[in-house]
Amino acid sequence: MAVCIAVIAKENYPLYIRSTPMENELKFHYMVHTSLDVVDEKISAMGKALVDQRELYLGLLYPTEDYKMFRKLHNSYTDVMCNPFYNPGDRIQSSRAFDNMVTSMMIQVC
Repeated sequence: MAVCIAVIAKENYPLYIRSTPMENELKFHYMVHTSLDVVDEKISAMGKALVDQRELYLGLLYPTEDYKMFRKLHNSYTDVMCNPFYNPGDRIQSSRAFDNMVTSMMIQVC
């Protein structure tokens, strides 16, 4: 069940966060940032252990039955990035299509 969807920049700041219900938004911001700490720990641990730095696989980070949902989110995010009027690193605010897709995903799984 998805209650929060977040897109995070590589510098660890949110480009897009949407949660339901809205009154728990601050809680989900905190959870997103603490989750990033886990990813950072895995990256630093793997960086010390691996000789080949091109191997970026961190292990299974989400259940496999949710794969189709993440593919849909990734495709929509790619559409935002390919927009010539979007500046990489800016918050994703002006994309109605991305926002509508996230809303439909949250309705489907909730």
